[in-house]
Amino acid sequence: MGEEVVRRVGERVRRLRRERGLTLEGLAGRSGVSRAMISKVERGEKVPTLVVAARLAEGLGVSLSELAGERERREVVVVRRGERMVMRDPKTGFERQLLSPGFGGRGVEFIRNVVPEGSTSGEFPPHRSGVEEYLVVERGRLRAVLGGVEYLLEEGDALYFAADVPHRFDNAGEGECSYYLVIDSRGSQAAGASGRSP
Repeated sequence: MGEEVVRRVGERVRRLRRERGLTLEGLAGRSGVSRAMISKVERGEKVPTLVVAARLAEGLGVSLSELAGERERREVVVVRRGERMVMRDPKTGFERQLLSPGFGGRGVEFIRNVVPEGSTSGEFPPHRSGVEEYLVVERGRLRAVLGGVEYLLEEGDALYFAADVPHRFDNAGEGECSYYLVIDSRGSQAAGASGRSP
């Protein structure tokens, strides 16, 4: 993540935490991220890995893209290649490119992920009940580990899963692996509106 994105993430974590009436300890309990780490992220002193950022987003009840920043909603939005929101994990080299506008509360994200050879996305926490993910492999071989069960995908293969389980994506071949991902959280919003637990 660039310095601007890191600063924005820290500010949004602090604002969202306060809006929800959460202390640092409270968010730590909900996200599984230590109080010290959250404090450093909020002050912009620590660059969170994508997995840490995803845990914070889940703990705050927002998507990872919403946590990184929102854009004004309009009828037509062009996201230029050079203007994509890009998050890159410095440890694994895993890269997440947001292809859809970062509308807060929209409920659907379109993402291109790139996993270097021999690397992994890291394990993402379970989403709220009702969140679904759709994936297609653009290039390479991908191992999807969903709730501890492995699925090996070749170029062009597609996968759907209910994302309320821990999930990880590994490069299982030679060279770079890339895949497109759609995260649909509209079902989780409906579940919350109907009174069902998230």
